[in-house]
Amino acid sequence: MSTKVYVPRDSAALAVGADSVAKAIVAEGIRRGVEVQLVRNGSRGLLWMEPLVEVETPEGRVGYAEVGMADVASLFDADFLNGGQHKTRIGLVEEIPYLKKQERLTFARCGITDPISVADYKKHIGYEGVARALQMSPESIVQEVTDSGLRGRGGAAFPTGIKWKTVLGAVADQKYIVCNADEGDSGTFADRMIMEGDPHLLIEGMLIAGIAVGATKGFIYIRSEYPEAYYVLQEAIKAAKEAGYLGSNIQGSGKSFELEARLAAGSYVCGEETALLESLEGRRGIVRAKPPLPALEGLFGKPTVINNVLSFAAVPTILAQGANFYMNYGSGRSRGTLPFQLAGNLRYGGLVEKAFGLTLRELLFDFGGGTATGKPMKAVQVGGPLGAYLPESQWDTPMDYEAFAAIGAVLGHGGVIAFDETVDMSKMARYAMEFCALESCGKCTPCRIGSTRGVEVVDRMKNGEEPQAQEILLRDLCDTMLNGSLCAMGGMTPYPVLSALNHYPKDFQPNTNKTTDKSGDKYEPA
Repeated sequence: MSTKVYVPRDSAALAVGADSVAKAIVAEGIRRGVEVQLVRNGSRGLLWMEPLVEVETPEGRVGYAEVGMADVASLFDADFLNGGQHKTRIGLVEEIPYLKKQERLTFARCGITDPISVADYKKHIGYEGVARALQMSPESIVQEVTDSGLRGRGGAAFPTGIKWKTVLGAVADQKYIVCNADEGDSGTFADRMIMEGDPHLLIEGMLIAGIAVGATKGFIYIRSEYPEAYYVLQEAIKAAKEAGYLGSNIQGSGKSFELEARLAAGSYVCGEETALLESLEGRRGIVRAKPPLPALEGLFGKPTVINNVLSFAAVPTILAQGANFYMNYGSGRSRGTLPFQLAGNLRYGGLVEKAFGLTLRELLFDFGGGTATGKPMKAVQVGGPLGAYLPESQWDTPMDYEAFAAIGAVLGHGGVIAFDETVDMSKMARYAMEFCALESCGKCTPCRIGSTRGVEVVDRMKNGEEPQAQEILLRDLCDTMLNGSLCAMGGMTPYPVLSALNHYPKDFQPNTNKTTDKSGDKYEPA
């Protein structure tokens, strides 16, 4: 009788040797005459434990953390196939507090199932949302999504149902569904984890969107730095088509939906929806002026639904379990859950899916475990490289869209990056301007020129050249970028700059030379 052994194929696990560990486990099993059924699952999101090897036992799945090739022989000696004791053993994975304290809706299957297998996906409530959608009118599907309170899981947090309703009402001979999988924000990896660990969830979400608005063609625009996600998605699309969930006459319904994955050329600004459309159409990725809105004139001039991975990935749960089920999570106008991604100088970096409403402090310390260096935490950036830096006085802010907007910050894609006391915030402000200068599409002057001037102004402040005058100039420059840029690239760059300037003014004084220490203690499994 064979034993199921799970070794992640997620990029984070691959980066620390998961492929070699998987091959070594199979080889050692053959050498010992033991039958091992290897499953390459996604990641659970406990990234400090990777490669996290799991073994299926009668009591549940037992985990072994940070497994290396050198551990494989001793794992067999310890009878790990039956959950035996070993220095890397962490016990039942489902009982790990980091996981037990979460509300996993979008990531309910990630790390549990075989990502490619349609049968495995369906065993865990997969494609039930599509089954229900096929029995509903398009208007009813859109209303269900609207009633759920789902908002775009990106920078704007625009209500998803309103966008879908606009496309549904548009009259055209062709409509499109486009997934923005150009996950370029620093410290974010939730989209990648879904595409690598539960791709059928994304496929199902896009299929439901197509049925809802009358679109028959979809594209997934994947950032070029995600080759593994691209490969897994292609395999999953093939499997979905063979199972009758893509192509013509889906599940005998008479409806059709084709889906294609496209690899991006590598541009941060293509995370902006109109620049993404330009790139998909084969042109240079530069921002379009609005109107017209993509919902009316999007891809190839046709009505187009554009959402990111996490937005589409929330839809199958809403359709399968109802809008009220989803609405029961969250707070205020921020409904459902958001997968927060913890990175930077934290002891336990990884993915945490929680309902809106917990505080940033809870994320940083209850889940992140504080700084990896053990030094006091100084600043936290939320929402990617264009997000504000938050001081300790703001860490009790609830994690929801309105609460963050009230303090001049954004949740964005849920990325959280922590810094300890050694960070120089003037350097972080300079980096924000430099990043904008490097990544700007160049179409509008405030972004293209303003960011370049911003770098120069910060340098002059640090060199002691009339610092007060330079600060006034920097604030004026940020105001111009904030109000005059064509898109969020230039419009949000002032967020990190001004927050650093407002909360950490001493770091902008001349001759303050600090460096960020991001070294960390090695996690020792319990």
